[in-house]
Amino acid sequence: MLWIKSLHIIFMVTWFAGLFYLPRLFVYHAMCDDQAGNERFKIMERKLYFGIMTPGALLTIVFGVWLWLGYGFSGDWLYAKLALVIILIIYHYYCGKYVSLFKKDINQHGHVFYRWFNELPVVILFAVVILVVVKPALF
Repeated sequence: MLWIKSLHIIFMVTWFAGLFYLPRLFVYHAMCDDQAGNERFKIMERKLYFGIMTPGALLTIVFGVWLWLGYGFSGDWLYAKLALVIILIIYHYYCGKYVSLFKKDINQHGHVFYRWFNELPVVILFAVVILVVVKPALF
């Protein structure tokens, strides 16, 4: 099971790298005013979302479920972590939605929105790591 745990952590790091970087690309893309730069951002966003983030997310979830089934974890901390993972999946979906809007040149938000949007995965990462390491009784 240590191999499964290692793979879960590796793909979680991969997923979070994308969750941190893609919204930062949105910040710069929203500020971009030249066509060549706009097209470059579209390529970078697409490759990051579909080539790194989505496989990282899927494999994180697969190995996380495998760990859950193998170890039989339970407790308040796990339910809180699963709730945060669901929020991350929704966040991931919205990242894909914004990739699609930028691709179609119909972005509806400015760079300040994306700067704030970029902060959510940071907060969730802190919470998830604390939940997994400390395993507090929450309720």
